[in-house]
Amino acid sequence: MTDQERICSIALTQIAGIGPVWARNLIQAMGSAIDVFDRRKEVPEVMKGVAGARVVEALNCPQALTRAEAEYEFVVKNHLKCITMGEEEYPSRLRECDDAPIVLYYKGNASLNPPHAVSLVGTRHATDYGKNLCLRFMRDLVEMVPDVLIVSGLAYGIDIHAHRAALKYNLSTIGVLAHGLDRIYPSVHRKTAVDMIARGGLLTEFMSGTAPDRYNFVSRNRIVAGICDATIVVESAAKGGSLITADIAESYHRDCFAFPGRSEDEYSKGCNQLIRDNKATLIQSAEDFVRAMCWDVKATPSPEAIQRTLFPDLSADECAIVSKLEEGSQQINSLVVATDIPVNRMNSLLFEMEMKGIISLQAGGIYKLLT
Repeated sequence: MTDQERICSIALTQIAGIGPVWARNLIQAMGSAIDVFDRRKEVPEVMKGVAGARVVEALNCPQALTRAEAEYEFVVKNHLKCITMGEEEYPSRLRECDDAPIVLYYKGNASLNPPHAVSLVGTRHATDYGKNLCLRFMRDLVEMVPDVLIVSGLAYGIDIHAHRAALKYNLSTIGVLAHGLDRIYPSVHRKTAVDMIARGGLLTEFMSGTAPDRYNFVSRNRIVAGICDATIVVESAAKGGSLITADIAESYHRDCFAFPGRSEDEYSKGCNQLIRDNKATLIQSAEDFVRAMCWDVKATPSPEAIQRTLFPDLSADECAIVSKLEEGSQQINSLVVATDIPVNRMNSLLFEMEMKGIISLQAGGIYKLLT
């Protein structure tokens, strides 16, 4: 990935009227972000049926490129990472989402493509019950899934307590921000944010100079949901941002869980509502969560033995999938990360393997090996 491609990708995020979906479609149709600008007059011909003249006029925007160049200088100067959708480092789970941002800004050392990832979200008014749930959940989870990545939004309440509990138990944790990486909001969380950079990181789609405006938080929530295998709502009132995150997770076909609470407790009403409406699975412990996600680790026989004894006609990619499924049932996101097979090809392979009677698709989008 060249610096100029990153600059043009940044510039594309600054074009009025072109959101992440359109930006992604333009790059795919034209071949690169550079070509989107250099060959903008060809857009109406390449992308039939679009408002071609309007798009061409919008792309004729030198100010966007100038701003992008300045932003890239900021990235380099401050030792940040500018990650475009076409790069291997881009979160593969998020790439599956139609409205994923085409550019992410990152400071940290945790992989954005871990074997396991879960987001914990909840009310800004965390009670002792919610704080204790975060601590107990992390304490038990690290014993079962030590390579799990914990994601939240660095906000007041459950978010910050989830991050701090993860750090306490030496789990990697990433905060997804609703502003640029030139600031920390709220500022009282700066020390935690610094600690997270050493064991995790800070991630955003917003350029430097972007303030934490209200509408940015909903946009931020889609990344919190999209980069994870599952979302857990710890505490929530009847209305709140964490319920929006849960809805987004559901729209991405990700698993959603919630801790129940007493019916009269204000900050358990949202969780109880999610469970009542079958939008979230009730959990009471990390063990419940790990079991529901089929993340139990089991002994793994060698891929060669599997291929020779069970499925002699498997391709190399199919062998890798079978090997991973021998560890236990898996979701497609886990298979993509473990085998490094692109998601589109993974979908095709899984379908073919189902037809061959090698695997079966279970409830909740879980793939199981048939032996």
